[in-house]
Amino acid sequence: MGIDAIKALDGIRTAYQGDTVGQVYEGNRVFPVIVILDPASRARIDQVADLPLRTASGSYVRLQQIADIHEGPGRYQVLHQQAQRVQTVTANVVGRDLTSFVNEIRAQIAQKVSLPAGTYVQFAGEAEAQSRSQRDLLVNSTIAVIGIVLLLSIVTRNANNLLLIFANLPFAFVGAVLAVFTSGGLLSLGSMVGFVALLGITLRNSILMIAHYEHLVGVEEKPWVLETAIQGAADRLTPILMTSLVTAFGVLPLAIGMNEPGREIEGPMALVILGGLLTSMALNLLILPTLALRYGRFEPFCTRDGFDQPMRNGAPYTSFQLNDDQAPQPKRQKSGV
Repeated sequence: MGIDAIKALDGIRTAYQGDTVGQVYEGNRVFPVIVILDPASRARIDQVADLPLRTASGSYVRLQQIADIHEGPGRYQVLHQQAQRVQTVTANVVGRDLTSFVNEIRAQIAQKVSLPAGTYVQFAGEAEAQSRSQRDLLVNSTIAVIGIVLLLSIVTRNANNLLLIFANLPFAFVGAVLAVFTSGGLLSLGSMVGFVALLGITLRNSILMIAHYEHLVGVEEKPWVLETAIQGAADRLTPILMTSLVTAFGVLPLAIGMNEPGREIEGPMALVILGGLLTSMALNLLILPTLALRYGRFEPFCTRDGFDQPMRNGAPYTSFQLNDDQAPQPKRQKSGV
C-alpha cells in the first residue's frame, strides 16, 4: 500500500498529539498553526482504528487495515531529571523504621542487583529528607550540648556538681526509651526531637535543685547534712512538679492522637516527652538529693577560693584585736623637782 511504519506512527502522533504545520503573523506576534483531531473524533480509544491514512498513490486506507489495534499496559509518561531518564519505584513502609528499611534495601541492591553501565540507584523522597533532618539534628544538638557544658562548668566551678546536673539525664531517658518501646520500638525523627526537648527540660529541673542547695549552704550557711538535702528537695518540689505537669498536659493531646494523619512528627515527640517526664520528675526528687548528699560539694560563699571570713547577720565583717604591747599607753605627766 506504500505506507511504512514510521509514516503511520507520524500520522497517529499528529492526530492525537498535534503537529505544527505553519505560522500566523499578527503585527509583531507570531502564532503557530497546529493540526490535531477535534475532541469528538479522539474521545474514545476505538476511534483510533478509523483514522484514515493517505498512501503514496493518493488513496486513503484506515489504520485498522494495516495494523492490529488493541489496549495493553505501557508507560504513559517518560520522566527525565538533569537530561537523564528516571524510573521511579515507590514503597510504603509499615511496621518498621524507615531508616533501617532503607539501609537493608541498599545492602540487598549492592549484593544482588547488577546495574547496566550508566545506571545508578538514588534513594529520595521521605527517606532522604528524614536522613538529612536526622543528621542536622544530631550536629546541632551536639553543638548545643557542648555549649551547655561549658556554661554550666563556668557557673558551678565544681566538677562534682556539674556531673550531678547531668546525672538526671539517664533517669529521664529511661522513661523515654520505655515510651518508644511500648509504641512499637521505632526511633523516628519525631522521637529524636522529643529526646532533645526532654534534655532541656531535665537539665532545667536539675539546675533548680543544685542551685537551691548552693543557696542553702552558701548564703544561709546551713550545714550540708541530710536535713538540708531534704529541705532543698521539699522547697523545689512545687516548681519542678508544676513545670513538669504543665508540660505533660500540654503535649498529652498530641500523644493521644499520634496515629492521626499529619502528626508523624508531633505524636512520637510528645510520647517521648511524656515518658521522660514521668521518670525524671520522680527520680529528680528522690534520687538526685541522695546523690547530691553523697557526692555534692557545697560550701559557704565566704570560704570559697581559699578566703575564710566570718559572717555576721549574713554579711562578712572584719575584727581587729591589739596586743598589750601594741595598745596605746596613757601619757605620763612629767613632774619637776
